[in-house]
Amino acid sequence: MAFDVRPLVTPATTALLTNEVQPSTVGGGAGLGAAGARVLPNIVRLADAARAAGVQVVHCVKVFRRDSLARNRNVILYRLRGQMPDGPTSPDSRPVEGSVLAPELGPAESDLVMTRLHGMGAVCDTGVVPVLRTLGITTVVVVGVSLNVGVPNTVMDLVNQSFDVVLVRDAVAGTPEEYGEMMIAHTRRLLATVTTTDELVQAWEAPVAG
Repeated sequence: MAFDVRPLVTPATTALLTNEVQPSTVGGGAGLGAAGARVLPNIVRLADAARAAGVQVVHCVKVFRRDSLARNRNVILYRLRGQMPDGPTSPDSRPVEGSVLAPELGPAESDLVMTRLHGMGAVCDTGVVPVLRTLGITTVVVVGVSLNVGVPNTVMDLVNQSFDVVLVRDAVAGTPEEYGEMMIAHTRRLLATVTTTDELVQAWEAPVAG
């Protein structure tokens, strides 16, 4: 018998969290951008279904200043990409291109957009947890980028904060694709309820009466 996700994603106590769904991560091309572009239509579909059902949508966006002030200097990934300055730089608070929500997601007037300058996950010390608690949220549906770093970090932090977590397997992206599948199969499913876009949309269209 298929698992009925509906009791877990009751609209009044559920939030849809999009993690770093930004032009730089879902803009196509190659690598992560291509992987993100493949799942973007499902993320948009979920956001539309969530809004229609009364589920709070929360977008978590990573912002980088042009002078890299406040960017993690201990992250190897940034060094490998050449995203850390070699020496002193002039102050420049303008955001790097792509430090915004992907336009396909709006945002809608009812959405919350929460930005951060630091950290590799959407939850730790970002203000997301107290906001979710204020809203009475007990279940968080996680979608977005990437299964390599940001999504695992966010799922783990939410679990550690005692939220029930739902991961939508065809609305998250990582590279290479087979690694993302392995991450879901061997780690994420031990922490979160794994579902699909179709199953979740159907659950919100016909929620459990209560």
